[in-house]
Amino acid sequence: MSAAQARIIPAGEQDVPLILEMIHALAEYERLSHEVVATEEMLRESLFGPKPAAEVVFAYDGQECVGFAVYFSTYSTFLAQSGIYLEDLYVKPEARGKGMGFALLRHLAKVAKSRNCGRLEWSVLNWNEPSIQFYKKLGAVPMDEWTKYQLAGEALGRLTEED
Repeated sequence: MSAAQARIIPAGEQDVPLILEMIHALAEYERLSHEVVATEEMLRESLFGPKPAAEVVFAYDGQECVGFAVYFSTYSTFLAQSGIYLEDLYVKPEARGKGMGFALLRHLAKVAKSRNCGRLEWSVLNWNEPSIQFYKKLGAVPMDEWTKYQLAGEALGRLTEED
C-alpha cells in the first residue's frame, strides 16, 4: 500500500464510535490513556453539533480503517491568514510504514492550500522519535524557540474566579 492507494475519508456522525476507538488507541500509544474522558455523546456534540470544533478524516487500507487525523482552524495575526492545527494523527501499528501517515498529512496540506491557509502545524511528544524523524523528512521544522503552555482543569477554573 502506498500513499497514493490510501483512501482518506471525512468522518460523519455515524463514525463517532470509530473516532472514539481511534482516540483510545492513540492515547494508549502516547501512554496517556488515563487522560481520556471523551464519550460518544461528547464527540457527537463537539464534532457534529451546531458549532463543530474540529474535523476528522480516516485513512483506509481497503475496507479497514487504519488511521485518523483530527484538525481545526487557527489564525495567525502575523500572516493575517487562517491555518490548520493538527490535533491528532494516528496510524495503527500494523499499518505504519505503508504511507498512511503521509497520505493523511498530504490530505491536510491540500485542505490547507484549498482554504488559503498560511500554515499547517502540530505538536509531537519529545520521546516520539519515529514521528519526529518522519516529520523532518517532510520538511517540517521544530519551533524550538516556543514553549507550549496549557490551562486546564482547576487552573482554568481558578482564572475565571472573581477577585
